Amino acid sequence: MTKFSGTFSVATAVFLLAAMAACGSDSDAEPAPKPSTSASSPSSAPPSTAGSPEDSAATAAEVAVGDYYALTDLLLQDDTVSLDRLEEVAISTQLSAQKNFLTTERAAGTQQHGDTKLVETKVQSVSLDNSDPKAGRVPSVTIDVCWDVSAVDVVDASGKSMVPADRPDRGWTRLTVANYTWDTDPDTGWRVAGGEDLEKTPCAG
Repeated sequence: MTKFSGTFSVATAVFLLAAMAACGSDSDAEPAPKPSTSASSPSSAPPSTAGSPEDSAATAAEVAVGDYYALTDLLLQDDTVSLDRLEEVAISTQLSAQKNFLTTERAAGTQQHGDTKLVETKVQSVSLDNSDPKAGRVPSVTIDVCWDVSAVDVVDASGKSMVPADRPDRGWTRLTVANYTWDTDPDTGWRVAGGEDLEKTPCAG
């Protein structure tokens, strides 16, 4: 199962971006996608030639990542937007973690101003293995995302900024984007299933 870090990727006040719950903390969550360990398997293949199934999956997953950041920003900006909409962009442990996090932030009166900017995305691997969805073996794409939160502020219920002065404006997060409905919806069924922050030099402007 994917190992999750303690914080990652939706701009918040106290951390770099959003809080991430521990893997497996929600018993109702679907299992996280499992990477293949077989070199001869069709999974774990990097995107190949343009127009290939792997290339199409990578493109669709990158679109899903953009949708994920846009919606999680909105949910922190406007507490009248239903948290049920998270199901449009997240699944598995990521869905339960973000619901818990956003519920807590809304109850505290926390609000985000400004949008997270995606500076760069890099597809690291593509797996089209759909051999055992119940066990979490579904098509998945691993994507490294460089984000920029220089335009983002997060305020408490009194309107005071909670962002630390030394918060880095940019960083990298590695996301796992999965498609649990591959058989019926190979194009738009992609959702962010998990991720972790990376310790690497932020991308350039």
